[in-house]
Amino acid sequence: MRDKALKLEEFFKHIMSCRVVVEAPHKHHHQGKQFNVRIDIGVPGNEIVVNRDHHEDVYVALRDAFDAAKRQLEDYARKTRGDVKTHEPKRTEERDNSISE
Repeated sequence: MRDKALKLEEFFKHIMSCRVVVEAPHKHHHQGKQFNVRIDIGVPGNEIVVNRDHHEDVYVALRDAFDAAKRQLEDYARKTRGDVKTHEPKRTEERDNSISE
């Protein structure tokens, strides 16, 4: 888990904290074991939370949670850099006509 958490810095350098909680299933469940993985990542001015639950293999649950964390960090990094596309306002006919006059 430590290696996976350190690898997240490749996607966003300014991670301030990372907390990973793996919740083991109760022994009395009749279904297959279900694991819950929660990752809280502190970044400047925000917190990114990933919650992946109900997977029978703890390693798969961890992989899925860290993959989701990576995607959210990449999105956050794009937003902070200003790489997010903004849509131009739609032009209305009234505005178009008044410009040509």
